[in-house]
Amino acid sequence: MTILSLTMETAAAAQLKHAPSGTQWTIRSGGQEAVIVEVGGGVRTFTADGRDVVSGYAEHEHAVGSAGHVLAPWPNRIRDGQYTFGGEHLQLPLTEPDRHNAIHGLVNWVRWTAVDATEDSITVAHDLVPQAGYPWPLRLQTRWSVSEAGLRAEHEVTNTGGTPVPFGLATHPYVLVPGVPVDDLTLRVPARSRVLVDARLLPIGAAAVTGTEFDFVESRRLGATVLDTAFGEVDTNADGGSQVDIAAPDGRGVTVWADSAFTWWQVYSSDTLPPERLRKALAIEPMTCPPDAFRSGRDVIVLEPGTTWRGTWGIRAH
Repeated sequence: MTILSLTMETAAAAQLKHAPSGTQWTIRSGGQEAVIVEVGGGVRTFTADGRDVVSGYAEHEHAVGSAGHVLAPWPNRIRDGQYTFGGEHLQLPLTEPDRHNAIHGLVNWVRWTAVDATEDSITVAHDLVPQAGYPWPLRLQTRWSVSEAGLRAEHEVTNTGGTPVPFGLATHPYVLVPGVPVDDLTLRVPARSRVLVDARLLPIGAAAVTGTEFDFVESRRLGATVLDTAFGEVDTNADGGSQVDIAAPDGRGVTVWADSAFTWWQVYSSDTLPPERLRKALAIEPMTCPPDAFRSGRDVIVLEPGTTWRGTWGIRAH
């Protein structure tokens, strides 16, 4: 075997051993530990006192079901990947081809760079370049941290170009109480309406949740209810933020909270995931805007040149 072929074989073996999610950064504090990853810049695992709080994925796996991803510069789906902004008609790649949609933005499968790190925090950043369907540059940055209060994500997104930019952001954590099936969890979502969707999971209207199977304003058992639902008209806390709670019969639970930058919640009961993940966790996703917002214009953030949007959310076990 030549030196060249040996070198190539060694490089190939090293590549096979490299995690699909790239470099792994572990942050720890007060019994809390999270692993943040290079590919997607999101959270792969989060534990509190040794207990899983999110349903993540193994180091040798790709993120399953967008677990832990940051979804930007739009969350959820855009019908046919088409929208108009500033008088220009734009076409995005169809990243959900079975439904002919563009889904979950442009930064969930790219590499993010660590720009600052401590024992209990890591800040990662990505420069989104102008491209087909989204011809504007953005600088995205997330500071992930852990403390006795749980996991915290602080997002900053800056328009580094010279023209206004349409923008939205969400995140996609799956939360769970170990050993407790989704059906046995109680769920509280402080929202008065939900988005009605068609077979492609795209908006066709809205409806009040009061008195329906989608009414979780007061905490109640999920049971067999199937959710892949965007909730709006959110009741806010005194600080303008909101939170979604799950709890097990024995009192263990998880809260996902978000500040006033996030005015929508998507809740997904994992009914279309592979069998080993089917209804094992709830995706509880803070969103700045509803599905298909680039087409409807509803709650789309317009970033002027040089301006920065900021939003913060987190997860705590109790």
